[in-house]
Amino acid sequence: MGAMLTAETGAPAPPMVPVPFRVTSRAQETADTWTLELEPTAERSIRDFAPGQFNMIYAFGVGEVPVSICGDPAAPAPLRHTVRAVGSVTEAICAAKPGDEVGVRGPYGSSWPVETARGGDLVIVAGGLGLAPLRPALLSAIAQRATFRRIHLLYGGRDPNQLLYRSELDDWDAIPELDLGVTVDSAGPGWAGDVGVVTKLIDRAEIDAATAVCLLCGPEVMMRFSARALRVLGVPSERIYVSIERNMKCALTQCGRCVFGPTYACREGAVMKLSEIERFFGVREI
Repeated sequence: MGAMLTAETGAPAPPMVPVPFRVTSRAQETADTWTLELEPTAERSIRDFAPGQFNMIYAFGVGEVPVSICGDPAAPAPLRHTVRAVGSVTEAICAAKPGDEVGVRGPYGSSWPVETARGGDLVIVAGGLGLAPLRPALLSAIAQRATFRRIHLLYGGRDPNQLLYRSELDDWDAIPELDLGVTVDSAGPGWAGDVGVVTKLIDRAEIDAATAVCLLCGPEVMMRFSARALRVLGVPSERIYVSIERNMKCALTQCGRCVFGPTYACREGAVMKLSEIERFFGVREI
């Protein structure tokens, strides 16, 4: 991916050294999830990224975590990350306010193969926070939607209050070439949408299995059952892509925490073709 540049000199930074970025915007998505916009603290360009790539975000004095980039690849600045507070590092990142600084290194990793779906169906299946890593792929597809037969966004959450990007969901629903389905496990007052697992959306979607390229991100159990439902429709594993970002720690294959069978998630992934990892996918303790 190439070395990042130091903010002070423009010289290549050591690969484990984060570059300071300033928080310029902070928006709450759910009770424990925030979207941060970041700009470098010195004159430098934000590096281009591909849909599905991630950065390592460092909370000074606390630690760092891998976080997928959720911005628009066509407009990489400001850098945008959606983060759920689930531990000391992510809690510190989510607590950062405009003007505070965090460290950034990256981007790293493989990308969602949006271009391979041209001429056919692009099927995006997201569960919970998994919509954030898939948002750049969706934005890229929307920008060139005439080149696809159909774009499907099938999104599931635990309840309506856990859904990300609520205003954008309304905007996406208004796009004629985009088939949007949203479901929740448990409905609350005022929810008039679907209730149930995301696979029910797959079962009723008009997907052309002969051309479909499918991108899956969310809890592993959701990806397993979604992949199974897609294969029942006739989509081969070679055209189903999943994210195996769990347990990543260093992004440079140094710590070994993201080993997935014979694969380093931070090197070959986090986006992987299901056919390449299917024998390990869902195996406990891998």
